[in-house]
Amino acid sequence: MLTQLAVAERSFPGLAEDTLVLYHLPLGCLENIALFCLQEMGMNKFWKYFLLFLIVVSTIQCAKKSRPTGGLKDTLPPTMINASPKMNTVFFDKEKITITFNEFIKLKDLNKQLIISPPLEPDQYKIKPQGTVSKKIQIQLLDSLREGTTYTFNFGESIEDNNEGNPLPFFRYAISTGPIIDSLEIRGKITDAFDRITEPYTSIHLYPVDSTYNDSTIFLEKPFYATSTLDSVAYSFKNLRPDTYEIIAIKDVGGNYLFDQNVDKIGFLEKPITLPGDSIVNFRIFNEIPNLFWTRPFFININQIGFGYYGEPDLSAIKVKSKVPRNFRYLINRNREADTLNFWFRGDKIDSLKFGIEEKDTTRVFNVSFRKELRDSLKISPLNKGFIGLRDSFKIESNLPLVKVNLDLIEIVGLDTIPVRFKASLDKNYDRLTLFYDWLPNDNYKIKLSPNALIDFWGTTHDTLIYNIKTKPIADYGNIFLQVLRQDNDPFILELVTPKGKALRRYDVSNELDLYEFKYLVPGNYLFRYTNDQNGNKKWDTGNYLKKIKPERVYYSPDTIELRANWDINQQLKIPLSKFDSLGVSN
Repeated sequence: MLTQLAVAERSFPGLAEDTLVLYHLPLGCLENIALFCLQEMGMNKFWKYFLLFLIVVSTIQCAKKSRPTGGLKDTLPPTMINASPKMNTVFFDKEKITITFNEFIKLKDLNKQLIISPPLEPDQYKIKPQGTVSKKIQIQLLDSLREGTTYTFNFGESIEDNNEGNPLPFFRYAISTGPIIDSLEIRGKITDAFDRITEPYTSIHLYPVDSTYNDSTIFLEKPFYATSTLDSVAYSFKNLRPDTYEIIAIKDVGGNYLFDQNVDKIGFLEKPITLPGDSIVNFRIFNEIPNLFWTRPFFININQIGFGYYGEPDLSAIKVKSKVPRNFRYLINRNREADTLNFWFRGDKIDSLKFGIEEKDTTRVFNVSFRKELRDSLKISPLNKGFIGLRDSFKIESNLPLVKVNLDLIEIVGLDTIPVRFKASLDKNYDRLTLFYDWLPNDNYKIKLSPNALIDFWGTTHDTLIYNIKTKPIADYGNIFLQVLRQDNDPFILELVTPKGKALRRYDVSNELDLYEFKYLVPGNYLFRYTNDQNGNKKWDTGNYLKKIKPERVYYSPDTIELRANWDINQQLKIPLSKFDSLGVSN
């Protein structure tokens, strides 16, 4: 390391005048060298040489001690150098397992990454280190294991080296309490039945099909084997024994190894699998429609009561059991932001209401008492603001249920100030009005609603409402022409969607050429979603495990379409022929 440096001006043969010569002299830091230059060269040359010196100092620095920079960055994961008992030990009867690595390691997200198969309860084992570093992983077994069973501890990517955080991917340790290590395998992939992107960390469960197994087992009993896709969509089962199994995939939200129909997604096969034999099994996971359950109705204000629910509600299940005034009327609609039904009512003042809610084979009775809470005033607001697409409709939303629309009091005028003819529709939920018109490009529109144009459930109305919207020139839009290639004539739903899955346009009636136009689109990224609408009800239908009903198939265009202004794009969407689910293909 260079620790001494001086700069002096000398005359040497072959060197130009004012050449700098470096000497190793006992100097300190920057102040000493500056003083040396000042003394040797004079004031007139000091600044020139001082600037040159700064360039030198920036490279070799000035007589300071520093820590060595070290070698290349460590990119290698930890390596297991020993295990006690050894990997794949048979007739295992110990209470502790020790796994040693070649460097200090830490465990990250162990609760999420570790999969023990067959599953052990959290109070049946302890694992170290937790929150510290060590060269060893110790598994303390606090309860006896099943006889004649192969156990695997799949650590996923939880094992990392302490310095650089390099993960040891999919580290697995296996032992057997019997005479052999089971060696059969199953692998496959998980896809979401409706969404384009499949979330990671899906669990796959195996249940031996024996005399104790039935369709309710997955709700009540933990699986015999379990694994996970971790942070991918692929899974791998190893160390399985020959048998016949029920196999399912679930998005185990509660992490309890049980299927919770209200929150977990599930994928299943119609028949059990047999090992050895079946080795590749793919799943499509979906949310079932939860079994209908009503929560206790709650008071909102003097004319509104809320009915919370899980599942698909039946409005006719709500019955008024109280004696009510002759002018008592009610209306029910859905809350668009929560799983709640709004029960709106009017009439002479009452202090409480008794309800009966029909649920399966029984009727639950509730009494709701009222407080002094005033009803909200009517508020009308537009869902379109600023610009509107040429193929879009203008929508107005109300916070209270609307029961009457007077089209004579609604006016739409363009730049020429001449009122245009339009159509209107009140949503079945009583809270949205849609105005339909073929908007002209590059135009300004004023939409005016005079008082009494909209009347709510209590007969109240609004003040004069005026909304201004604009359309863009034709050149600001793009067009997509889609050719669908399919081998059947089944009912379908074809949707233009955003990359996040929001539907923008749709067709649900075929034409002779299967060619569909999506014109006057705002520049952006788009995808197509094709639903095989098997029952022709114009919506995607999910599945049900107990009824062995699979969800309707959904296909997405493989690539995102980037549409620019004033562009026309011709696209093809090929729909694979896949009538039935099968092993090794899709499920």
